[in-house]
Amino acid sequence: MTSATKTAGVGAPARPGTAPGGGALAGTGTLVRFALRRDRVRLPVWILALLLGTLSTANSYAELYGTPEDRANAVETMGSPAGLAMSGPRHYLDDYTSGAMLGHQMLGFTAVLVGLMSVLVITRHTRAEEETGRAELLRSTVVGRHAHLAAALSVAALANLVLGLLLALGLGGLGIDGVDAGGSLLYGATHVAAGLVFAGVAAVTAQLTAHARGATGTALAVIGAAYVLRAAGDSGENGALSWLSPIGWAQRTYVYVDDDWWPLLLCLALAAGCAATGFALSTRRDVGAGIRPQKPGRPVASPALGTPLGLALRLHRGMLAGFGAGLFLMGAMYGSILGQAEDMLKDIDQLQEALERIGGTGIAEAFASMVMVVVAVVAAVYVVMAALRARAEETAGRAEPLLATGLSRGRWAGSHLAVAMGGGTLALLVAGLGFGIAGAASTGDGGLVPRLVGAALAYAPALWVTVGVAAVLFGWLPRASAAAWIVPVYAFVVGYLGQILRFPGWMNDLSPFGHVPRLPAADLDWTPLLVLTLVAAGLVWLGLAGLRRRDLETK
Repeated sequence: MTSATKTAGVGAPARPGTAPGGGALAGTGTLVRFALRRDRVRLPVWILALLLGTLSTANSYAELYGTPEDRANAVETMGSPAGLAMSGPRHYLDDYTSGAMLGHQMLGFTAVLVGLMSVLVITRHTRAEEETGRAELLRSTVVGRHAHLAAALSVAALANLVLGLLLALGLGGLGIDGVDAGGSLLYGATHVAAGLVFAGVAAVTAQLTAHARGATGTALAVIGAAYVLRAAGDSGENGALSWLSPIGWAQRTYVYVDDDWWPLLLCLALAAGCAATGFALSTRRDVGAGIRPQKPGRPVASPALGTPLGLALRLHRGMLAGFGAGLFLMGAMYGSILGQAEDMLKDIDQLQEALERIGGTGIAEAFASMVMVVVAVVAAVYVVMAALRARAEETAGRAEPLLATGLSRGRWAGSHLAVAMGGGTLALLVAGLGFGIAGAASTGDGGLVPRLVGAALAYAPALWVTVGVAAVLFGWLPRASAAAWIVPVYAFVVGYLGQILRFPGWMNDLSPFGHVPRLPAADLDWTPLLVLTLVAAGLVWLGLAGLRRRDLETK
């Protein structure tokens, strides 16, 4: 197949950028309806989770900081450089109502989640379609070369608009002091603008590489860089670095304080520019290829690639490196405020009660134990993605040629599971190391480094159980493999939020993370860790047994 033919689509006219019976956007409407059909579960779950999380947080702020004295105490604790880095610009503190708290402490965090939703929508309906060959098949019909990207951007924009509208209506209807209708409309619009920016970023990264994971990873790196620039700027003297970040622009609407709309123009301009760049770059490459040429491989493969484990490590190394770096920075950020934990939390009754239930010799240790749940959940996100990589290899048709050789199914899938378990443990190690180093610098207690590293590693058996659940689903119910995401989501809701909202203890017992000793506040108990390890081994064995007994799903 020639390059011109591949660019125009099989069976299309030789002139690139056209489709039989239409222009470059022919078939966009049909693809939009198809994408909405495919995402009929994913997008509602994303939107409802973000909506309910925001509404519950707004209610919590109104209850926790119901008096001017409570809010004044919050201003004092959040005004430190570490507090501003974790939240937002200092100007919100000038009139710290419940609405200002929401914009200050939540907007940057939810902007990251909205960006993640948008990135996944774009790469799923563009680069992933090309990687599986479906895009080329569709473009052999009356589908223009820009239709897939235009449809993906339309779906992402629609999802963000629905989320923004629901946020505006939901927050405006709460009847909370300081959360008015005008500010709520701006709050929703800010989420729309942030989502559009990162959808545009993903439209560009989808053109750069031939692989969906590479496009997603690059876009997520941009989101991470935007958050880091925002945090560095807000904790500095003049906040200049925050103006280099679209998340910083979103927070500088000063929602519920000044209600400035004009920073959203910057977001819309950047989103439009990125989308236009994505369309322009798509005309400079073949279908299934990326702008960035692939590096030629070595003439002779390394001996490690001749083994299932070596190949799995090669496939997972990018994602593992990204999660490792992210968790190290996350641990360091939490560690940097560990020395101020007592002052920051002393006036928040519900958090104080939650920390007292955890125990320990002081608030810093109890706070570290609570934060460690969040670190473990993020590591669990990695292990689910890594454990399900075998499923992606199967559905993409790359597993069948490997298994046609002397490689057994158990060794092939087991290598991916081994990397997930080992990589998750390594991610916990670096997170604990970052937490410990920054915590020791913040508190002056050098002994925190080994204690926090040990506290992080205590969650390794729970991660292994998470891998085992994914293995069982992959082996016996491959079409339901995505249900493995329930484990980290449930662990976060019950293990972290449940401590503050006082969920019953039996709910925590349903999660493998609920059986891990809450180090460094609690004493080490090896029994639950050994039981979790045995459960993980049994689940992995069961999953591999199921894989041996079922047919492979191929393209």
